[in-house]
Amino acid sequence: MSAITIQQMADRVAGLMEDRLHVRGKGLDEKLRRGGRRLPRRVRRAARELATAAEMAHNPRLLAQINQERVAEVYDICLRHLSPLGASARRRSMLAAILAQVGFAVVVVAGLAFVVMKVRGAL
Repeated sequence: MSAITIQQMADRVAGLMEDRLHVRGKGLDEKLRRGGRRLPRRVRRAARELATAAEMAHNPRLLAQINQERVAEVYDICLRHLSPLGASARRRSMLAAILAQVGFAVVVVAGLAFVVMKVRGAL
């Protein structure tokens, strides 16, 4: 795995962070500083490892010390979390969220109506 490949991996994860989390910044390291707390701990650790490997890849001597299998593993972890959903899955999740909000509102209104009727003596 070359330095260019590792840098491309870091750029891909940084781009996905910008698309999914709306985090601005130059490079993966800055985006992690700004919006890393929005990621789960495991994904945040993997992204930090990838950013460190991308920095080490600039130096040819440090490039030889990089564990290439681990870099591929943390890249996969980041991609699995940040890769976008398909259009149908996104629609389904949005519909489920709307139905959950409406259901919660109905339960709250019914509870308030019950309390008001109880206080007025209608029940």
